[in-house]
Amino acid sequence: MSKEQPRFKVGDIVVVHANGTIGKVTKVKYIDPYYVYEINNNEGLYFENSIRPVDNYDGKPPHKEVVEISFEYQFGDLVKVSGYGEELYKIVGKRTEIWRYKNDSWEDIIYELSRLKDGEWLEANEEDLILIANVERAQQFIKKIKSLKTPISKLDSEKLKSINEYKKLGVNPEKRQIIDGLLDVYNDYHLLYNYFQDEEYKLVMEIVLKNLKKITEHKKI
Repeated sequence: MSKEQPRFKVGDIVVVHANGTIGKVTKVKYIDPYYVYEINNNEGLYFENSIRPVDNYDGKPPHKEVVEISFEYQFGDLVKVSGYGEELYKIVGKRTEIWRYKNDSWEDIIYELSRLKDGEWLEANEEDLILIANVERAQQFIKKIKSLKTPISKLDSEKLKSINEYKKLGVNPEKRQIIDGLLDVYNDYHLLYNYFQDEEYKLVMEIVLKNLKKITEHKKI
């Protein structure tokens, strides 16, 4: 649309195509190369092709798409985030982004998180979250984890120290990646054992250590 003449002016009564809302044009702006319109003093801006004069409105409700969004996590849930180690986060917000194109469409769910130890903010997709405690148990978990720190046994500590020393010997990248992955699993289950004191978590820790020992018993590759 040329800058010479906007289709609508302040005070015009128009209809918004998307939802059939009738409102008054309260501001006209030019954002090269288009005119955009503010309706009823709301912050959102509308292009000319998304509104029409009210006298052209036939009263029929516009086509509406119903999108059902299911959230796996809720406000207050305590989670970990893939790629952020043992850091714990609380869910403080969530939003959806709906994408529509001619030949494709999808919806993204994004969670806003606050790091437990210092409140640092982070955004993450749903598939990157790992639930540690739901909102009903989160506060109890936080109190428990602060008061209960089960130390790693002396034997386990010596094994882990030996494994970390082994990593410094210049093992190939593939083997290093396997070792790091197993260490992450060990740390995850140690955290869970700290809270739940469930022997099954301890058993997983022992299995991980046995596998780490097998890998590091061999000479450097």
